[in-house]
Amino acid sequence: MAAVRFGDKRVKVPGPPILRIVVGMLLVAGGTIGFLPVLGFWMLPLGVLVLSVDLHPVRRARRRFEVWWGRRRRGRKNGNGSS
Repeated sequence: MAAVRFGDKRVKVPGPPILRIVVGMLLVAGGTIGFLPVLGFWMLPLGVLVLSVDLHPVRRARRRFEVWWGRRRRGRKNGNGSS
């Protein structure tokens, strides 16, 4: 079973790869019309996480963001106010 790791958290993502890709793309597409009540902007990061399990370019972008976010948080904990 595939899993997504973001920081210290690990979430299992069930299903065959083609189903995960379709669900991820639908989540991203639904997130682009986030002004609607049920469909929201919350769907964008969730779709990217699901897509990052199977698509290498998306995984690479997610890892870059995760490293950037970790460095930013570490800099703020050390008292360094600049990013």
